[in-house]
Amino acid sequence: MRSLHGFIVEPLNNQRYSHTKELSGQKVIKSVSKEDARNSNREGVVIETPVGYNGPVEKGDTLIVHHNVFKFYNDIQGREKNGRSFLKDNKFIVEDDQWFMYKKTGADWCARENCCFIEPVSVNDFWMIVPGIGFHLVGKVAYANTRLQEMGICKGDLVGFLPESEYEFDVDGKVLYRVFTNHICIKIDEN
Repeated sequence: MRSLHGFIVEPLNNQRYSHTKELSGQKVIKSVSKEDARNSNREGVVIETPVGYNGPVEKGDTLIVHHNVFKFYNDIQGREKNGRSFLKDNKFIVEDDQWFMYKKTGADWCARENCCFIEPVSVNDFWMIVPGIGFHLVGKVAYANTRLQEMGICKGDLVGFLPESEYEFDVDGKVLYRVFTNHICIKIDEN
């Protein structure tokens, strides 16, 4: 079975949520809420590619997906329901606008052309702060894409991005912001 437009994926380790965290060798429950998007699993393993797809993603690759892909919802009656991406048997259809990076076994993550992932820097390390909330709009590029590389922006470069354009992800245990490529507004020379 193949989808016409989306990837068919299963959540990594067949877990729809990432409720636990390891601290000092012990697993600790972070939250029991299914409503908290921070706890939804954001990694899916590709089972099938879309019909006619000829891009770099193949069966077995891992995708970083939107936080709503694997979540449960409560309907108006309070009954738990699957979201719109659910297909059957813990399989989901991930549409084109619902995934941001992919990784082949043993390789590093590759960001899509429309977005990149930025590692936040300490507020004390830089001068660009949003008045009133102290949030910085600067970070180091963790995963660039070819569009950014063509503009001279590579992994490790310090960049500025537009306010409210970042979205927090946990990628391999690190907090990174997904920022759309067209929201990167400045490359900062650290000298």
